[in-house]
Amino acid sequence: MGGHQTRTGVLAWNSRILSSGSRDRAILHHDLRVPNDCVGKLVGHKSEVCGLKWSHDDRELASGGNDNQLLVWNQHSQQPALRLTEHTAAVKAIAWSPHQTGLLASGGGTADRCIRFWNTTNGHQLSSVDTGSQVCNLMWSKNVNELVSTHGYSQNQIMVATLTGHSLRVLYLAMSPDGQTIVTGAGDETLRFWNVFPSVKTPAPVKDTGLWSLGRTQIR
Repeated sequence: MGGHQTRTGVLAWNSRILSSGSRDRAILHHDLRVPNDCVGKLVGHKSEVCGLKWSHDDRELASGGNDNQLLVWNQHSQQPALRLTEHTAAVKAIAWSPHQTGLLASGGGTADRCIRFWNTTNGHQLSSVDTGSQVCNLMWSKNVNELVSTHGYSQNQIMVATLTGHSLRVLYLAMSPDGQTIVTGAGDETLRFWNVFPSVKTPAPVKDTGLWSLGRTQIR
């Protein structure tokens, strides 16, 4: 799998396409089911692409760059639908909400330190939080409406509540399939596992009241 002219720093899957971002400022789409896997190219950043994330419905791709820009691309577009320039440092951390369509979170580097929340339907910034440190990763819980952020100098933290343990910058973040546990990797060469989220509550069974047939006949 090729196509980029220099190093590839970030990858993002949707249900069928693997997208890659590179120091060559391009985003390439790869369909690994076909021999010629490179099936699309997006160019919009002025420097290295360092953040990349598909929305949960595969309709939008968010990309962050060392040019301090956050771009949002529609699924079949060759030009960015949104160009968001409020960050003042590189945008590496990106997360789409699984709970609300069009809600996007992005985190800035050392000179920015902010997590910003966006409505991608109209391009408006909804709010901004100064975290006091560079934002390295963002991940939304699928079980509850909460966001995990990991940080670099000087705090080296993971925040839902504040979780401390790493002695150097937290570089990587992943979540377990059940949505309850996160794992972090840091510059201190350790992996740490954190139990932070509850399990998904199973709805209580609905008792048969005898009204189902009546309700069903009234629906047209």
